[in-house]
Amino acid sequence: MHPRSPMPSTGSNPAVQRLRLWYSVFLLVAAVFIVRSFYLQVIRHDYYRQLAMNSQLKEYQIPAERGVIAAHDGDTVVPVVLNQKLYTLFADPKYIKDSWKDAHQIADAIGGDASYYEKQMKVNSRYSVLAKKLNKEQRAKVEKLKLKGVGTRETTYRTYPQGQLAAQLLGFVNDEGEGKYGLEQALDSQLKGQAGELRAITDARGIPLVANKDNIVKEAQAGKRVVLTIDIAMQKQLEDNLKAGLERAKSKSGDAMIMDPNTGAILAMASFPTYSPADFSKVEDANVFTNASVSSALEVGSSMKPLTAAAALDQGVVKRETTYFDPSFYDIDGYKITNIEEDGGAGTRSVSDIIQLSLNTGATWLLMQMGGGQINQKARQTWHGYMVDRYQFGKQTGIEQGYETAGTIPDPNDGYGLNLQYANTAFGQGMTATPLQMAGALASVVNGGTYYKPHLVDGYMNKDNQLVQQKPTVVKAGVIKPEVSQTVKEIMQYSFEKNHVGYGMPRLPAGYSIGGKTGTAQIAKPGGGYYEDKFNGTFTGFVGGDKPQYIIVTRVNEPKIPGYAGSKAAAPMFVDMTNMLINNFNVTPKS
Repeated sequence: MHPRSPMPSTGSNPAVQRLRLWYSVFLLVAAVFIVRSFYLQVIRHDYYRQLAMNSQLKEYQIPAERGVIAAHDGDTVVPVVLNQKLYTLFADPKYIKDSWKDAHQIADAIGGDASYYEKQMKVNSRYSVLAKKLNKEQRAKVEKLKLKGVGTRETTYRTYPQGQLAAQLLGFVNDEGEGKYGLEQALDSQLKGQAGELRAITDARGIPLVANKDNIVKEAQAGKRVVLTIDIAMQKQLEDNLKAGLERAKSKSGDAMIMDPNTGAILAMASFPTYSPADFSKVEDANVFTNASVSSALEVGSSMKPLTAAAALDQGVVKRETTYFDPSFYDIDGYKITNIEEDGGAGTRSVSDIIQLSLNTGATWLLMQMGGGQINQKARQTWHGYMVDRYQFGKQTGIEQGYETAGTIPDPNDGYGLNLQYANTAFGQGMTATPLQMAGALASVVNGGTYYKPHLVDGYMNKDNQLVQQKPTVVKAGVIKPEVSQTVKEIMQYSFEKNHVGYGMPRLPAGYSIGGKTGTAQIAKPGGGYYEDKFNGTFTGFVGGDKPQYIIVTRVNEPKIPGYAGSKAAAPMFVDMTNMLINNFNVTPKS
């Protein structure tokens, strides 16, 4: 009997080894799948779920309704800018199969250029605008076509129930929904509100499944509802008077404004020529968009003289009863400063005479007194301080208007011919300011010495449709002393009383205080120097009873009538507006 042979070792069997190897590979692959599945389905579940939805997901922006703009009409508030609901026609090129056919069907339904529609249907975008401002009937015609990938969305556009009224003051909203010029530009961020978001899962045809639980909706927030300081009736009458005054002066352009000197509120403001905000795209000359009272600075001429007198009186270097010998000319830096022919020649003059006779030499003499008897660095720095730090020239007022300009004031310490430059600024040349800046400065001089920020926004309507008014902003207190303010008012009234007949007011209305000053300035040439035959005319003044109630500033560009532009063109417009305010807008007589 043979002994039993030993059993072979399984570890050395090649078949078993191969089996074990494949089994290990299987376990490894299974582990990888399990880990990967866990990673995808648990750890990155939200990410890959969103990624898988992207082909079905479209994002729509829900436009916010732009804020309404209203103004005062007596004791009520009425809208001057509203929103009109129209429709934008759009396409999703991904779903367009036959762009030529679809484009021609749309053109047949609503008009327009079929080739343009076809081009827009081929752009590399998921949202291509085909047409804007469709009305309800046009929208219905398009929807009746049931074109795949073509739809409409409601869009609001500005409408103007008051027509052209206050066009430059308001501005407009362009086709991209951006506020341009005027209030629309300055308050764009407040008026446009915040857009909402709708994420709509769509089916294979691109139709939103609105009821799907995965939709995400963020509500749009409407823009603020603004109420202006403007009085509609006053604005209409100011515009009528402005147009009539420019026609009378044979001038092509000009502007006018009315301010409350005790708050800085603008009650009426207009420029001419004007335009219709509803048809802004038809305007060929963009200059008509600008509010000239705010954006067009000029050399103001003799309208500056009451402000120069106020500074000298406030410094205590002259008093109202002060007199001096006026030589009728001064030689400054080799240049001769003279007066108008009607000044009466050399003689003894008073501070009141400087305003009433509009003496350039008198304004120069006032500047000399600020320097101790001559124009020097002290005089220049003192006068510069009043112009810039007190009257706020050379800087924007911050009024709610697009394209406001700051004007220019020369540096008192650096430049050529500084003494001559500053002598010129004393009577409103060699510097520039806007009519708005002149109104704000004069208001601070005649209201007792407080500079209020000029503003057009009275307040905002709250959720309960109640007006929440804004308080006036004090920019500078103590511009001049109260007693100096009273003196300047009396001097300006004296000047108006002496000249009112020449301004076109045969008889002064009893019981009212009216004061003002003309300004006639040569127009500067672009390359330097001045035109000999081109002038701008301004008039800056006030009307009230015991205290000034309204500030009025008028400007006439290049009038074509005989006489000085300030007295013969701008002053009669001031007179018209003064009569208008006394007759229709509750000017309180003297007590």
